[in-house]
Amino acid sequence: MIELGKSQELIVVSRKPHGVYLAETPDAGADERILLPAKEVPEGTVQGGSIQVFIYRDSDDRLIATMKQPLIRLGETAVLRVRDVTKIGAFLDWGLQKDLLLPFHEQTARVSKGEEVLCALYTDRSGRLAATMKVYPYLRTDSPYIPNETVNGRIYQIASGHGAYVAVDDLYSGMIPERELSRAAKVGDVLSLRVTAVKEDGKLDLSARDKAYLQMDEDAEAVMKLIVDAYGGKLPFDDKADPERIREVTGLSKAAFKRAVGKLYREHRVLIEDGCIRSV
Repeated sequence: MIELGKSQELIVVSRKPHGVYLAETPDAGADERILLPAKEVPEGTVQGGSIQVFIYRDSDDRLIATMKQPLIRLGETAVLRVRDVTKIGAFLDWGLQKDLLLPFHEQTARVSKGEEVLCALYTDRSGRLAATMKVYPYLRTDSPYIPNETVNGRIYQIASGHGAYVAVDDLYSGMIPERELSRAAKVGDVLSLRVTAVKEDGKLDLSARDKAYLQMDEDAEAVMKLIVDAYGGKLPFDDKADPERIREVTGLSKAAFKRAVGKLYREHRVLIEDGCIRSV
């Protein structure tokens, strides 16, 4: 069976001025053959020989073969560049003459021309190849990583109340819990992350922050700068404040904020009084 979106080795069953027809068997019927255009036929091709080709649809929506190998195949993920954005979606450069459509409803965030996006290749309801940024089902769960290793991950989706879905090495499934997520994080960000756990199903739990005792110094300086620069030396709440308010203002979890404030207090750089934190 000739499969759309995949590379296959097919047999040359006939030759015409406009190209050669390929099939799985030498006696395949007309409806089981596919054209490799003349401009792509390798020199020395003979009837009965075999050729490795990729199968997709041309601009007239007909199945066609090409000697070119695309940057992504059916069921795979890859980072592709946006060539253009139109009324129906974005078009991606995937290494073939006809650009690949990324429909608006398959975008986890709006993309712009020239941007690079992580996507997967799938077939839509009309049997056409298309791209999706909803890559969760396509990512692998057999990563080689263990807890406390540092990895690179690309955010491909952010879910309120859950966190950021991440493709580690653009290949493996991971997640940053919302409590670990910076307010400035957005789809497309590539971050250096720490593996906090490997789940039973192989998915990775990740953190954009270092271990608490290593992160505390950085957090303390960030809180001190916030108190002095943004609030004139007096933060209008203390470490007993609501976690959501703490995160909204500082970008830290309540636990991380308490550690940072505790460090500043022990160093006599702040005072905690009347529900506020004041610089000394």
